[in-house]
Amino acid sequence: MHGRSRVFLLRRIHFKDSDRPRQLSCQTSPPPLPPDSNLKPLCLQGRLHEALSGMATLGTEVRFHGYDALLTACIDRRAFLEGQLVHAHMIKSQYLPSVYLATRLLIMYVKCDSLNDARHMLEAMPERNVVSWTAMISGYSQKGHRAEALELFVKMMEAGQLPDEYTFATVLTSCTGPFGPKHGRQIHSLALKTNFDSHMFVGSSLLDMYAKASEIDDARRVFDMLPDRDVVSCTAIISGYAQLGLDAEALEVFKLLHKEGMECNYVTFSCLLNALSGLAALDYGRQVHGLVIRCELPFYVVLQNSLIDMYSKCGSLIYSRKIFDNMLERSVISWNAMLAGYGKHGLGSEVVRLFKSMVQEVRPDGVSFLAVLSGCSHGGLVDEGLDFFDFMVNGQRMKPDIGHYGCVIDLLGRAGRIEKALDLMKCMPFEPTTAMWGSLLGACRVHANVSIGEFVAQKLLDIEPENSGNFVILSNIYAAAGRWQDVARVRELMKERTVTKEPGRSWINLDKTMHTFYSSDRSHPQREQINAKIMEVYERIKEAGYVPDLSCVLHDVDDEQKESMLLGHSEKLAIAFGLMGSTPCKLIRITKNLRICVDCHNFAKYVSKVYARYISLRDSNRFHLIVRGTCTCRDYW
Repeated sequence: MHGRSRVFLLRRIHFKDSDRPRQLSCQTSPPPLPPDSNLKPLCLQGRLHEALSGMATLGTEVRFHGYDALLTACIDRRAFLEGQLVHAHMIKSQYLPSVYLATRLLIMYVKCDSLNDARHMLEAMPERNVVSWTAMISGYSQKGHRAEALELFVKMMEAGQLPDEYTFATVLTSCTGPFGPKHGRQIHSLALKTNFDSHMFVGSSLLDMYAKASEIDDARRVFDMLPDRDVVSCTAIISGYAQLGLDAEALEVFKLLHKEGMECNYVTFSCLLNALSGLAALDYGRQVHGLVIRCELPFYVVLQNSLIDMYSKCGSLIYSRKIFDNMLERSVISWNAMLAGYGKHGLGSEVVRLFKSMVQEVRPDGVSFLAVLSGCSHGGLVDEGLDFFDFMVNGQRMKPDIGHYGCVIDLLGRAGRIEKALDLMKCMPFEPTTAMWGSLLGACRVHANVSIGEFVAQKLLDIEPENSGNFVILSNIYAAAGRWQDVARVRELMKERTVTKEPGRSWINLDKTMHTFYSSDRSHPQREQINAKIMEVYERIKEAGYVPDLSCVLHDVDDEQKESMLLGHSEKLAIAFGLMGSTPCKLIRITKNLRICVDCHNFAKYVSKVYARYISLRDSNRFHLIVRGTCTCRDYW
């Protein structure tokens, strides 16, 4: 029985007959209402200004309940000026607010983004409670004033006020940046000492803090120790894995939690779909889409945008476009997701067509122009891309940022206009980034421009001497030109600087199992069958006209060895395994961590033609959808 009920019963037990309250006659008048009793109904009805007029009329007769109703209305409406009037009335009436009302004033200032007034309110309070301190810390955290939030947390502790679960959860959101994990660990230790670490709010904030600091193992330990898990903590750990590119781990966590009966909301599904887009796992993506439908979740725009992005990154633009076309409401992010999808597939003309439709409905933002410029670059639409850049600057009066310049440089470089790209880098109002130099170096490799390639490579080696990709591309440029001594010199330089090349890796999902292959891979349990299949495929496509492109081998060895090395490329192994393990009508989906080489691209085209198979190849740059020997990229990537 609750305490209040016990007290009431005790009072009843000790009543004497003479003490019992007599039943009121119908003519007895009710007790008089306080003078400020009409303020609350006015506030509840949204008639704040009438309530303020009533406050002015009542003068010193306004008491706790009247001020509480007025401040609550000001907080709900973010009514800063009106809140100031209430505060001024207290001062003029010489009304000393309780800790509760003073805290409500503080919260009002925080909600109205007046942090200085809120801090003055806190400093002026003769007595403060944990709610007062936490409200101010929350105000600083929400506005990105991390240092102030942490400093105030320390002052709170020095003042002898112990934090509660809300204080811990709030201050942990400020533990970001270079020193965030250090401060976060100290707060975590304090939470452990005060037994707040296992509280749902605190635990979710801790794992979110660790995940954002790339300390995903610590985040997982916090997650595993939570006695109860809600949708916020589950979403935080899945999002943490996905943001770090650990998509397979994100998927495994979701499957485990789903078996445990975890309730999901649209944010959880959006994070999971982001992870699946990184894996290019279409089968799982479809299952999640079906789960969303079965859960009867409202199709928020953000969730539909995630579905568009997932399907496009899994190589299924048809589904992306269906969702896009059926949306009742489209945000600029929806348009951008669809534009980016077409661009990644090299469908430049579709990008142009969609962008022209977009400007009829919504105003494009900077991301929209990034998507359309990138789409033109991947689709080889140089003149159209330059026209869009001009439209952005002169038509939309939008100042291009460094990303837009990077897209134009990439556009020119891919088209072989390397000198123009270099000139633009020199005259743009930004210092060139490593990505720009890298884009230009890649263009030099494709178009065999050794002189500018050497110049750009030297720039990159000075800026990021540890990046193996720059050494590899320069070595490729020399190898294509037959300058084997220079190739050897670059390799020696890599050894001196202890730079290692990232190994080529391709993966394919068959029967809900992810199979990963490395170049010349001998670790797969079916390696003997795969090698036999590779040789069978090789003989059949050679009869159909396939000729190995030996220039893709960057070693000075004889032609027979070069052919053998080409057959060991990871994407060829994955394609062979796909032919072995899938039905003839099923699309073969391959993902690679690096850029696909010209020979593997030709190999896939001939396999598609000879075996009558659809092949989707997603590399680090874009998608290649190959049908009957023809690729959507039109051999331009």
